[in-house]
Order: sequence, then structure tokens, then C-alpha cells
Amino acid sequence: MDLSHTIMFSYAWLLIAIPLAGATILLLLGSAAKKWGHWLGTAVALASFVYGACLFAEMFLAPAEQRATDVPVYTLIDVGTWHVTFGLLIDQLSVLFILLITGVGSLIHIYSIGYMAHDERRSRFFGYLNLFIAAMLLLVTADSYLLMFFGWEGVGLASYLLISFWQERPAAAAAGKKAFVMNRIGDLGVILAMSLLFTTVGSVQYSEVFAAANRIPVATATLIGFFLLLGACGKSAQVPLQAWLLDAMEGPTPVSALIHAATMVTAGVYVITRSGAIFDHAPAAATGVVIVGTVTMLAGAWIGTSKDDIKKALAGSTMSQIGYMMMAAGIGGPAYAYAIFHLLTHGFFKANMFLGAGSVMHGMDDDVNMRRMGGLAKFMRITTVTFAMGYLAIIGFPLFSGFFSKDHIIVAAFGYNPVIGICAMIGALITAYYMTRMMLLTFYGKRRWVEPQEANPNRLPVRHPHESPLTMTIPLIVLALFSIGAGLLMNHWIGQWLHPVTDPAHPHEVTFGEGLIEAFTNPLAWITLVLVAIGIGLGWLVFGRNRDIPLEAPRPNLAEQIGRNDLYGDAINNAAVVHPFLAGTEGVAKADEGIIDGVAVGSAGVIGGLSTQLKRAQTGYVRSYAVTMTAGVIVVGLVLILGQLA
Repeated sequence: MDLSHTIMFSYAWLLIAIPLAGATILLLLGSAAKKWGHWLGTAVALASFVYGACLFAEMFLAPAEQRATDVPVYTLIDVGTWHVTFGLLIDQLSVLFILLITGVGSLIHIYSIGYMAHDERRSRFFGYLNLFIAAMLLLVTADSYLLMFFGWEGVGLASYLLISFWQERPAAAAAGKKAFVMNRIGDLGVILAMSLLFTTVGSVQYSEVFAAANRIPVATATLIGFFLLLGACGKSAQVPLQAWLLDAMEGPTPVSALIHAATMVTAGVYVITRSGAIFDHAPAAATGVVIVGTVTMLAGAWIGTSKDDIKKALAGSTMSQIGYMMMAAGIGGPAYAYAIFHLLTHGFFKANMFLGAGSVMHGMDDDVNMRRMGGLAKFMRITTVTFAMGYLAIIGFPLFSGFFSKDHIIVAAFGYNPVIGICAMIGALITAYYMTRMMLLTFYGKRRWVEPQEANPNRLPVRHPHESPLTMTIPLIVLALFSIGAGLLMNHWIGQWLHPVTDPAHPHEVTFGEGLIEAFTNPLAWITLVLVAIGIGLGWLVFGRNRDIPLEAPRPNLAEQIGRNDLYGDAINNAAVVHPFLAGTEGVAKADEGIIDGVAVGSAGVIGGLSTQLKRAQTGYVRSYAVTMTAGVIVVGLVLILGQLA
């Protein structure tokens, strides 16, 4: 069966066109769509999900060797031997991203109906969400680096619009600009990679590039790999381009969930995995990916231990978990599939927790400080239980989704390098600690707030926590169910499913062991579980046992201070990039003023002075002109005579 000839695959471009049309309608109509725009935005996201599910079902039933399908869309250039076409590549890798983007994206749209209910610009917000979905779908379904880059830039634009959606807040406006500028640095890496590919291979089509990957000189392939890694660092908030991600929490919480779970931060992992043929041929670049992922995994976990802002603590967690994925993508081979496996499970439990954080904010008058919470489990039962499912998944509690996906990465890390494996285990311990801290500070322990009608001698924050409406809690329940079962559901087949795309060079199909049996017989899995238990215990000792938690954070030790300042990422960027560039700009400005302007002004003065002298010869008297002409004739005559005599 040739899938390219089926109706569903022939019109696969509708996946992108549907949310793009929704965005166009909502943004053009503006306030005219205020009463129904959120319904349209949600409907088009759901329509794309249904279409994607149909594509997946049709692909699943097809033979393995016939699942990858090229869908031609448009011929951009057709001159002589130069042909540039835009088309879609629907294969085992892209279809999983389609389901994640549209599935989780649809739940976030539904959640936003309740969360943004009182926002005057709600229809515009849904238009931006639709644009984000369309751009990300283009990114993961493109059949070339060039078309992928169109989606890559679209994601950057949509993130800027959504992060700075409440632009009347200076912090939100600054956060949007910061994300936009830092991602442009990463974009430069993708542009340079495409330029090298075009000059080396003569094409940026995936099929042609990957077929010729082994013939690219290793030095060139290494450069291409590092340029792609630079792009991935920007989009996926990896060190050293991670500083924008924490500030991005200034946007509405549904935006945070969309960026962290289903769209922007997954783009870098996708590009590295899709470009596996290049990294397999450039081991130095692959090692760079592993190092960046490992450093970011530990850095994000460090930040997560120090933040009192629930959203920023989750943002540090995202950095850390994406670090695991990058680590696996750099290891390569079967670990490509592990990276995607963890990306999918993370999409579920991280969206669950971000939306859960938004539900907490909804019940706590938009307060994000966990030190001002506590005891919310009694008042927000659905939010508490669903958030707890995400918590158990991310720490790798047995049988929850993260238990399967993260443990595969840890085992692969040990096989690659014991030092990397130990770092991965340390990351698991720290994750268990800071996530336990988050659960205890937010939902359990003593209340650090009072109801409006209660006496308040200690001047605690006045709050009236309550459960969120169904439009917000239903997505939480669905995501909680996937946080529980997605790992077990995918553990047995995702390696075989992705093998033709992620590891075509190896003749033997990848396996993920025997599922539950392997998970409880591998010594590394047991060691990891012990470390997770230690992390939970440490979190309980420090923040549990009904401890009195001060409303204001105590004076931090050095480690906490570094974490609270985001590892001084902004200070480093300012010292290494911003200040030198500003100094260089000032130097150029002074050079322009002193030299270039000086030459221009000086030459103008010389010409002006000459003209002043010359104009004195213009007396207006005929006798003066006659004398001048006579003198000129005499001079010319003398020159001619002397020339003859010589």
C-alpha cells in the first residue's frame, strides 16, 4: 500500500492549513471575534488532532517499509538544473510529534477557555495559540532544512507574541524580547548549517543530505553538527542559551505549558534526532551534544531546587529534562529513540504540572510563591491529585511514565560513559528532591494563608482557594492519565516504531528489553530507584513533617544564591556578550564621529574655502575677464614654445 496515494496523506498539508486558517481569521477579526473566537481556536486545534490521529492509524496499519511518505506541496524554484520544492515528510518520527503537538495543544486550548475567560483580548490569544501550533507542525513535517526553518522562525515569532502577550507589564514585554533575541543567535547556527550543507551536498532536502552524509568530509560534518547544536540550544533552552526560558514564565500559564511540553523546547531535540545521519558521521559534534545535555540537565535541576516561584521551578525542571533528551540524542544509535520516548512522556507530565500550577494560581489570586501556599490539597483535590501524578512521573516512580523513559536514558548513558551515567543518576536524585519540595510547599503542610473571614494576627496572605472549572480540570485529568500510563503503553513498541528513522544504519532492530521484567532486574534501575528514594527523603526532612515555613525565604547559602540567580546566566551573558558589544558599538560610534564625520566635514570645509577664494575672481568687470584671458593665452603660448624648444 502506497500511503502517498491515499486521500488522507495526499492532503496532509491540511494539518498545517487548518490552525493557520484559524489564526488568520482570529487575528484579522480581532475584537469582532471576542464572543466565539476561543471556540473557533479550540475547534481547529482539535480538528488537526483528529487528522493527525487518522494519519497515525493509517500509518500504523501499513507495512513498516511503507510508512514514510513524501507529500509534495509546492515548487518554489524550477530553473535549469536548480529545483527547490516544498513538501512534507510524514514518517514514524514526525507523526509522533504531530500527535503530541495537536493532542497536548488541544488540551491546552480547552484549558485556556477557562483560564483566559476574563481577558479582553482572549480571541487574539487563541489566534496566537493557533499560529504556534501551525508553525510547530510545519517544523516537524517539513521535508527539508529550508522549509523546516520557516516553521522554526514561525515558532520564534509565536513564542514572542505569547510570552509578551500581557505587554502592558514591563517584565512580560522584556521577557518576550529576550526570548526573541536569544533565539536569533540559535537561528544563526541553523542558517550556517544550511549554507554548509548546500555548498557541500548541493541540497538541503533531508533525503539527499542523509543519503550523502557519509561522503561529507568529517571536519565539515562536525561544523554542521555544531551549528545545528547551536540552533538546538536556542530553541530548547540549553546551556549557554538557556536564560530566556525562566523569564518566559511572564506569559500566561497555558503558554508556559505549550512551550515546555509540546512545542518550542522540543524543536531542538527534534532537529538533532532528525539529523542523526550527520551526527553519526561527526562524533565530535555528537559528543558536544552529550556534554551540553549533561551540563544543562544538572544546571536546570540546580535551579529547580532554589526557586520559590512554582512556574520558574518547573521551568528549571524543563531545562533539566530536555537535557536528558539531548544527552540521549548525542549518544545516538538506539538512544535516539530513548530521547523521543522521554520527550513524549515529558510532554504529558510537564503539561499536566504546568496547567496544575495555573490551576493553583487561579485559586490563589495569581500568587506563584510556594512559600505563601501550603495545605491546598484539602481545597483543590482534583488539582492536587493530577499534579501528584505528574510528580510521580517526573521523579521516575515505578510504573509511571517517566520511570520507563528516563531509566532507558540512564542505562544508555552508563553504556556511553560512566561519568555521564553518574551525572544522569545525580540528576534523578536532585529531581526527586526539588519536586518533593514543590509538592510539600504547595499542597501539604501548614497553611501559610488565611480565608477572608478568618482572624489574621500574623498578617498572612488573604486567599480563598477553590477548585478550577471543568474546562481547566478535565485537561488535567486527561494529562494525569497519560502521566500514569504512557510509559508502559509505549515501552514495548516505540523502539521498533522509530527504528527505520532514527537508526537505519544498524541492521538489527532496536529493542527495549522485556518491559517490566527488565525494569526490575537491571541493577542500574535499582540504584536509580534508591537515589530517587533518597531525594524524596531529603525533601521530606527539609520541608515535610509539618514544619514552619517562613513566608520570606531565609538568607540563602552560596548554592541557593547561585540557583536563585539562575546560575548567573544573565550576568555571564552581559559580561561575555552584551557589554563587549555595547563597548564595540560605542567605539564604532566614536570612530564614525571622529574620523568619518571629521573627513566628511573637513573635506566640505576645504571645498567651501576654495569656492570662497574662487568666487572672488568673479568680479563682473569685462576688463578683468579680458586681462585673465590674455594672461591665459600668453601662458599657453609659452608652454607650447618651450615644448618645441625642448
